[in-house]
Amino acid sequence: MSAEPARNHQAKANELAELKARFARLDQLQRVSNVIHSTLEPQKAFQLIVREMVDALRAISGSLVLINPTNNYLEILAGEGLPADTIQLRLRLGEGLTGWVARTGKAARIGDVSKDHRYVSVRPAVRSELAVPLEVNDEVRGVLNVDSDRPDAFSEADQQWLEQLAVQASRVVQNTWLYEQFRHKAMLFESLVNVSQTISSTLNLDDALRAITEEGCELMGCKICALQLLDETGEWLTLRACHGAGEAYLNKPPVPVSESLLGFVVRRCRPVQVENVQASGRYQQVEVARAEGLVSVLAVPLRFGSEGIGTLSVYKNEAHTFSNEEIRILSALADLSAIAIEKARLYERIVDVEEQLRQSEKLNALGLLAAEVAHEIRNPLTVMKMLFHSLDLQFPKADQRSEDVRIISDKMELLNRIVEQILDFARNAEPKPSPVNVNQIIEDLGLLTRHKLTNQGVTLRRDLALDLPTVMADAIQLEQVFLNLTLNAVEAMPEGGVLQISTHHVKGRGRGGSHVVIDFADSGVGMTEEQQARAFTSLLNTTKAKGTGLGLALVGRIVETHHGKLSIKSAPGQGTTISVRLPVK
Repeated sequence: MSAEPARNHQAKANELAELKARFARLDQLQRVSNVIHSTLEPQKAFQLIVREMVDALRAISGSLVLINPTNNYLEILAGEGLPADTIQLRLRLGEGLTGWVARTGKAARIGDVSKDHRYVSVRPAVRSELAVPLEVNDEVRGVLNVDSDRPDAFSEADQQWLEQLAVQASRVVQNTWLYEQFRHKAMLFESLVNVSQTISSTLNLDDALRAITEEGCELMGCKICALQLLDETGEWLTLRACHGAGEAYLNKPPVPVSESLLGFVVRRCRPVQVENVQASGRYQQVEVARAEGLVSVLAVPLRFGSEGIGTLSVYKNEAHTFSNEEIRILSALADLSAIAIEKARLYERIVDVEEQLRQSEKLNALGLLAAEVAHEIRNPLTVMKMLFHSLDLQFPKADQRSEDVRIISDKMELLNRIVEQILDFARNAEPKPSPVNVNQIIEDLGLLTRHKLTNQGVTLRRDLALDLPTVMADAIQLEQVFLNLTLNAVEAMPEGGVLQISTHHVKGRGRGGSHVVIDFADSGVGMTEEQQARAFTSLLNTTKAKGTGLGLALVGRIVETHHGKLSIKSAPGQGTTISVRLPVK
């Protein structure tokens, strides 16, 4: 064979070998790609990438390094064949070969690392290194590294292969990041739902605030979560609840609204974050932060309507830049918290109003009792006066009995005036009628008595007619009637039960006219015929074992003054239904 054909044959053989090698690399890249795309778990995917590139390039070690967007440091996310202490190694951009590649976006293939001033030694056995940038959306986000204990271990073809792997790896990184973001969002929103259920089911204000801070700490993965509310003057923010804090933070003084970071948050109703409060002039309580080991803080306003009522703050023990997603999550928690706080405050006011209403009912009953006592006294007193004057007792002025007769006459007149004054006072308690929506009073009553019903294990059911006309009544006195009937039903169900309140309209003509009927049906112990007969009788004739015994008697008096009627349907052990019938005028 001549020299020329031999050269051609050798060239074709070399070309074929190159094609086979290229095919082998592409096939290898395809297999590696399939492997690294087999999972969406970030850490598992990163480890697969490093393992496959180390095996494919016959390296002794390798790593996947990403840029931490919070602090701009290069951190090893996955490594293979590296010493354990190097996994925690962090480099600045531009530091070492890895930092140079990350900063410039250019690959580095070094045959002898000892002759390259950029190289930072992490293990003495390394002789050569290959590093390529990892780009996500045309932005360098990390570096792929492989090391060898042989000089000039990596060829240009190896560099091209690793660059192609970096393209595949960037897609994996992007997909896993997206997956992790969505998974994190789902977890956060699930936690947020749980938080909302927790704080919405709590009626006591202190319990609500404590639940908010506990859930906030867990939700945001922070060391401390603190809630501060404006005081009555609106000039100070006081710590009302805190989770995870020590004595230094718990004992810190109130924060002035006018000259503080948290005051700015509540004044402007805008979130504020500080990466390092220990080195910030905006944060006033630096010593407290140092004592507690607090570094970064995110504070969001508690808003009800358009007004700020306080702040919700979370602290981390390391430098951290809170993402927009984290700010939105904490703001959503703050909005839910503000609603829960206002609900708890409203409930406390409702409890106070309920107690005031109960006191008003007692005073009203006492007034009626006094009127009845006065009425019962006036009748025998009138007879006594008539009999006394009919005796026409006359004694000489010098006789002591003459003075006694005068005193007796004066004292009877005094008693008569006192009785008249009591009766005049009672007449002033006559109802002041106006159009009243009975259904609305019953709805409000449910809110007033909810706590009482819950504690007693009583379920309230309402069946209210939609076409119910208004009645002419004194709304306050009618509310007292319904409250007394409800509380009387609760006392009849010591082991709990069901109270059904129903309304309906009975149409009629003539003297009967139209009426609104309100039924209070309980599943309690029931009443005997004797108890039913005496239920609404005199305030002075009660035989009730517990309470004042004035409730149903008061109901009877008020319904009577409203020209209404009461009826009872009951039997021992079968519950009781009391019906109030009010005329529609």
